[in-house]
Amino acid sequence: MLDFIKKGAYIGAGLAVMTTEKIQEVVSDLVKTGGISEQEGKKAVADLVAKSRQARLDLEANIESKMTNFLQRWNVPTRAEFNSLEARLEALRQSMEKPPKG
Repeated sequence: MLDFIKKGAYIGAGLAVMTTEKIQEVVSDLVKTGGISEQEGKKAVADLVAKSRQARLDLEANIESKMTNFLQRWNVPTRAEFNSLEARLEALRQSMEKPPKG
């Protein structure tokens, strides 16, 4: 029964976006209807919350990796590269504004 709940949660709601409250609500309903025991329900909530967090972290890492690859492929400068160039331009501007010595 516990495997059925997990599979249903993965497919039905998309584990990466399930909130703890929603997981607790679904499991609580199963406990109330007698589908699982209260002890099984507590274990299911703990397992699903942990897997939901990990799925979210995995999704974020995957998106970040894809974005980094995309930006590199299109030669889009990073924030650090842009800031460095901006600082160099500002230094050049300031050096051109100084009156010549002599």
